[in-house]
Amino acid sequence: MKVIAAYMLAVLGGNTSPTADDVKKILGSVGAEADNDRIELLLSQMKDKDINEVVASGREKLASVVPSGGAVAGVAPAASNAGAADTASAEQKKEEKVEDEEEEDGDLGDIFGEGGLFGSDD
Repeated sequence: MKVIAAYMLAVLGGNTSPTADDVKKILGSVGAEADNDRIELLLSQMKDKDINEVVASGREKLASVVPSGGAVAGVAPAASNAGAADTASAEQKKEEKVEDEEEEDGDLGDIFGEGGLFGSDD
């Protein structure tokens, strides 16, 4: 990933066709080790390609991936919003129930209300 990042930094800096030395220089400037094999692989794969087109193609591919698992639940398609609303409603009801129980269990007003903690003040 760091090799790709260094390559993209070079491109953002105006170098439309970064070399292995360019990538190594960027990596070295932040104290990162340069893996020559990965750099050469990246450069061979990017040869004669525009980075903007490669990024756009990658975005299209990512958009077609259906997320699964809890870590990416916020990225789920709009069609599943009904299920999310049901879940949110169930969670809200659960919270209300917990609040009601807390009010019943933690009602300290009776202790200090009529008669006080030690009985009537009369």
